[in-house]
Amino acid sequence: MNHPDIPMHIIATIHTDFPSKFGIPRQSGLVPSLKATIVFEPAYRNGDALRGLEDFSHLWLIWHFSKAERDTWSPTVRPPRLGGNARMGVFATRSPFRPNAMGLSCVKLEAVRHDATLGWVIDVSGADLMDGTPIFDIKPYLPYADCQDEAVGGFATSAPSASLTVTFADGVIVPENNRQALADVLAQDPRPRYQDDPTRVYGFTFAHLEVKFTVDGDILTVIDIADAE
Repeated sequence: MNHPDIPMHIIATIHTDFPSKFGIPRQSGLVPSLKATIVFEPAYRNGDALRGLEDFSHLWLIWHFSKAERDTWSPTVRPPRLGGNARMGVFATRSPFRPNAMGLSCVKLEAVRHDATLGWVIDVSGADLMDGTPIFDIKPYLPYADCQDEAVGGFATSAPSASLTVTFADGVIVPENNRQALADVLAQDPRPRYQDDPTRVYGFTFAHLEVKFTVDGDILTVIDIADAE
């Protein structure tokens, strides 16, 4: 069956502490201490569109994998949850490499507020999105419909738990307003699943900070933090 082109409108952009993909939690809700703000495009900065939203505790975000687009797609992928060694059908995973590069995240609603410059914005927590990710749609989370007690999770039956103990080397100073969120992100072990070299130094940018760390066993040590250029 032939279908006409279906238009998709970017309604907003989310702003987070992750300028790149490294370090982003593998699912939404794993790091509740992460804060983010959704800023609407000018055409959608209408307070009437948000009327009643503050009565909900959580939201669904439908968004664009803007950094994962490809001209082709594969019917199977290697989920990190399985160590990258087993292939599963793309529709049985949440891989970003899909026929349509769309993501779905559940986030906690923190506030709906009016900004003097940006108009109406939404503050959320627990997001697993990169800074600047385009948002296609926002829908309220409905507990009676979206939470199914009998649901089965396939190869991902339980949520990934924080697997590392995070320590900071002597002299490493973390701004107080970022310390908890950074520690929570690192505890999730942001390394690729297949890497386990205690001598390797990893680095990523978080909240305008350049963070460098090593991992030995189940101990992650932050060895340096500097302002990102």
